[in-house]
Amino acid sequence: MMRQYELVERVNRYNPTTDEALLNKAYVYAMQKHGTQMRASGDPYFSHPLEVAAIMTDLRLDDATIAVALLHDTIEDTDATRAEIDTIFGEEIGKLVDGLTKISRLDLISRRAKQAENFRKLLLAIADDVRVLLVKLADRLHNMRTLHFVKEDERRKRIAEETMEIYAPLAGRMGMQDLRNELEDLAFRTVNPEAYQTITARLDALREKNSALIGDIERDLTERLAERQIQATVRGRMKRPYSIFRKMEQKSIGFEQLSDIYGFRVVVDDLETCYAVLGVVHTAWPSVPGRFKDYISTPKQNDYRSIHTTVVGPSRQRVELQIRTREMDRVAEYGIAAHALYKDEVKGGRNISHLADESRAYEWLRQTIDMLSQGDTPEEFLENTKLELFHDQVFCFTPKGRLIAMPRGAPPIDFAYAVHTDIGNTTVGCKINGQIVPLVTELRNGDEVEIIRSGAQTPTDDWLNIAVTGKARAAIRRSIRDAQRERYAALGRHILKRGFERRGLELNDKVLVPVLLRFSQASVIDLMAAVGRSEIHAADILNTVDPSHDDTPHEVISTERAASADKAREEGWFDLEGGSGLKFRVPTGATEETASLPIRGLHSNLPIRFAPDGGAVPGDRIVGILTPGEGITVYPIHSEALKDFDDDDQWLDVRWDVDTEHPERFPARVSVAAINEPGTLAEIARIISQNDGNIDNIKMMSRAADFHEMTIDLEVWDLKHLNRIINQLRGASVVSSAQRLNH
Repeated sequence: MMRQYELVERVNRYNPTTDEALLNKAYVYAMQKHGTQMRASGDPYFSHPLEVAAIMTDLRLDDATIAVALLHDTIEDTDATRAEIDTIFGEEIGKLVDGLTKISRLDLISRRAKQAENFRKLLLAIADDVRVLLVKLADRLHNMRTLHFVKEDERRKRIAEETMEIYAPLAGRMGMQDLRNELEDLAFRTVNPEAYQTITARLDALREKNSALIGDIERDLTERLAERQIQATVRGRMKRPYSIFRKMEQKSIGFEQLSDIYGFRVVVDDLETCYAVLGVVHTAWPSVPGRFKDYISTPKQNDYRSIHTTVVGPSRQRVELQIRTREMDRVAEYGIAAHALYKDEVKGGRNISHLADESRAYEWLRQTIDMLSQGDTPEEFLENTKLELFHDQVFCFTPKGRLIAMPRGAPPIDFAYAVHTDIGNTTVGCKINGQIVPLVTELRNGDEVEIIRSGAQTPTDDWLNIAVTGKARAAIRRSIRDAQRERYAALGRHILKRGFERRGLELNDKVLVPVLLRFSQASVIDLMAAVGRSEIHAADILNTVDPSHDDTPHEVISTERAASADKAREEGWFDLEGGSGLKFRVPTGATEETASLPIRGLHSNLPIRFAPDGGAVPGDRIVGILTPGEGITVYPIHSEALKDFDDDDQWLDVRWDVDTEHPERFPARVSVAAINEPGTLAEIARIISQNDGNIDNIKMMSRAADFHEMTIDLEVWDLKHLNRIINQLRGASVVSSAQRLNH
């Protein structure tokens, strides 16, 4: 175990003005607090924070970060408190240690929810100060190095999976590629031991077979560069086991088919020399098409800059080359830690360290955390963060030339949200390089993407199956939740309005404000939404607002039950449209017009949907069935399904109120019996298309050897349009019969 003076000496090597008193005090405090605690390896527990501090010195970090590394487990695992650490070491260090402390008491349903909440707390602390991230990654690295001492197989695998899913990609996104590689290999060894052992054995055999190859290529390339008076450091290596395994899985190839197991790094003094080296390399050896990437002119979002190329080198062996300057190499090795340039400032008689420069990677992380933390549950936050971490990049352009970095495999939906949330929410289509393409099209490097928008568009659940970035998915979920809340609030307002009118009262927000506390709602709109979702009964609110009355329930009767139409009207009964015998009773004093609820297809502010198995179209006589918690379902008056609804409060008299200036299509279903011969389906589709119908779905059922029966879901403008299509189908020589279906 490292001694106290040894730790101070490690820091003094890169920081001669280190605060030795602070480091000594943190060393002694942590050692005393952890006392006789032991790790699974049998070592004193204090050896762990000490090793974490040693990793911090390798990254050449400031005194405060080294102290935090020593103290990072004290609040969580000892009797130390945040207040005590603030008093002894200052609020800066206390805040960092608290950010690394898990939430110990959580009344949550599952371990996954607890993990997610702790991860959210950690990332929010990271957004405030990047040093929390650096200590956490070093903490996880040492835990992974000693993971084999954990006896429980399940716990060991869970820690490894968490490392693979969260901490390794997080290190990669922060540019700390060497740390990421080690975390991945250590986790890979536990998560998939058989694959790890197999690949390691193959690499050992290859290393023995080609023992001189790396050295030969290093010398050959160094000599060729020296001939051009280029001073460079050339280093070669074999790729790591997990990197090889991941490529085998992604490309579905075997070990023998891998062509670039060897990688070489060429480090030079300045930017111009990088491109000079590239010229030498491509002149000496043939390059592999499609394997050139210039991350100098277009850096990665984690600040990584380098030229990548693959060539066919000596012995016809493919080798990957990375060409960069020494400064680029430092950033590539240390990532965010290379940007953690701290300056000391005397404040209140104490040296205060803070971040003096912010990298693009950290700026991205802060923006991402801020975006993901708005309104999501901990589980959604964790899922969306993983999506943000797990991707390589492609670079696309807006029509005005703005460069947008996108994850590989992302569709235009993600591009739209990357530009702006409002653009994403109103996306209806896109053009890629001037051509209209589906929204599921995979973006490629250099694509120019133009988003087509509509003010009437809103995100749907289907978009969650398309989007691949956490930012887009979080924004889509948020928009869907907001829209659902508005729809249920409108439904709740409608339900309450009917109840208030029944009692001769006027509904307004002022009347409801005094009852919010009783129903545990923060606002009137929340109360309305709860009524719309059937979480709160409208009668309970009415009795609270007006306790002197009792609700008079609605009644639904048939024509036979009413003595006569005139008598029924005298009692307040009105026919639903069509005079089908089904009636709706409105409150005393209301008119037939006030009882009607106009609808505008699917764009009402109420949660409205059409009847399943056939829908309804303008021109149909319709009725609305109100279901609290679901909304209003619109049925044609002739639908057999209406027999199933006998609750008086469910029936609504609804009418079409179609906007002729902005027409929209409505769902309908037809049944077609047609000859079983080639070209029949094409002829049916042609007829529907020529009549401006849109086929949504076709289901075919074999009825006889010479005939097929098919069910076709259509989208049409109105009843006349639907009847025209049905008549045209009936007139086709290949069609035996065609009729509309509705339950």
